[in-house]
Amino acid sequence: MSSILIKNTNIVNEGKTVATDVLIEGDFIKKIGTNITAPEGSTVIDAKGKHLLPGAIDDQVHFREPGLTHKANIGTESRAAAAGGITTFIEMPNTVPQATTQEELEKKFVRASETSYVNYSFMFGGTNDNLEELLKTDPSKVAGIKLFLGSSTGNMLVDDQDVLRKIFSSTKMLISVHCEDEGTIKRNFKEYHDKFGDDIPIKYHPIIRSEEACYLSSSKAIQLAKETGARLHIFHLSTAKETELFSNDIPLKDKKITSEVCIHHLTFEDKDYDEKGTFIKWNPAVKTAADKKGLWEALLDDRIDVIATDHAPHTLEEKLNNYTKAPSGGPLVQHALPAMINYVKEGKISLEKVVEKMCHNPAILFEIDRRGYIKEGFYADLVLVDLDKSWTATKENTLYKCGWSPFEGTEFKSTITHTFVNGKLIYNEGNFNDEIKGKRIEFNR
Repeated sequence: MSSILIKNTNIVNEGKTVATDVLIEGDFIKKIGTNITAPEGSTVIDAKGKHLLPGAIDDQVHFREPGLTHKANIGTESRAAAAGGITTFIEMPNTVPQATTQEELEKKFVRASETSYVNYSFMFGGTNDNLEELLKTDPSKVAGIKLFLGSSTGNMLVDDQDVLRKIFSSTKMLISVHCEDEGTIKRNFKEYHDKFGDDIPIKYHPIIRSEEACYLSSSKAIQLAKETGARLHIFHLSTAKETELFSNDIPLKDKKITSEVCIHHLTFEDKDYDEKGTFIKWNPAVKTAADKKGLWEALLDDRIDVIATDHAPHTLEEKLNNYTKAPSGGPLVQHALPAMINYVKEGKISLEKVVEKMCHNPAILFEIDRRGYIKEGFYADLVLVDLDKSWTATKENTLYKCGWSPFEGTEFKSTITHTFVNGKLIYNEGNFNDEIKGKRIEFNR
């Protein structure tokens, strides 16, 4: 059995940073301790001065396969994720065709087994008319159910309240939701379209997709979850007001209602539309400085449980369209962890807290089997980081298929040097092992 000894590193795990060695055998972490002797034939990596983190778990990505592979595919985006220290992703169902039948869902798993550099799972997509199919989903093998309560593609807007109540009442699986009230958005859009036509200035995006639209939808979903006892996870909070709907008075493992914030909502604010334009057009929209401040406060006091990316690439040509034609979303998996470590360097958050929100908490929240921590007996999904080596994001070093990043020109104050997936060194100082493939993750449910 192959083994790797990582010596003289500083592991960041469960709120502590400890100087130690880590021995990997096969897929798993075999031993953690000081002065470990390498078994004969082992690969030894001297990680003196570096920090070893659990691989990040991104609970919300759009890798565009099948059907939208001119933008991205599982292979290209999982490769970028590996370079960014993300070793597990959960992908959304709004592909073409949509993952709204068990057959189409399983096709995505098969494709990932062939092409994904990192570990994977997929969400099953709910619609107004597929409850019977939804209830066939195996909770031990599938991440959860995804419902679009706003900003859907295809027929995935679930706006029938009777159907919503049936879904919330009928499944014990985790239900993840995109919350924006469609009626509010349509009224706002009409007002600005009547005034500007198709060329609405991008600065009005957070007014069209407003705080009111987000809060109204989130509060309704939470009320329904409380009434039905459903396990609810609300994706990509974008307003300070929404954070008031969540609590931090019980441990995460006991919460029935949880939330996520994304990198872009922690990074950008409405003034940035002047420089970034449609490159920071997301749904929900990037909003005000006060909203960003409120999201940070809720993240740090544990009302928000998880940091994710909502990685959603589009081609450069698509994003350069005017407001009504430019699609929402942007690529983030390569730059998310480096961006958060920049905030560590600024003193805004601790490295231990970043690990909690990007590694531990997704594993707890989704009940993922033996991942998200540096523990003996756990899968060796690990990331070595040099906190003193800077680099700048450019077109040339951007790995997304779409070829651009909203972080282009940003100096990152740390460098991910090694990424291990299931004990295999898949990324090493800019080089990839293209023979390694990730695994389908399982759940302790």
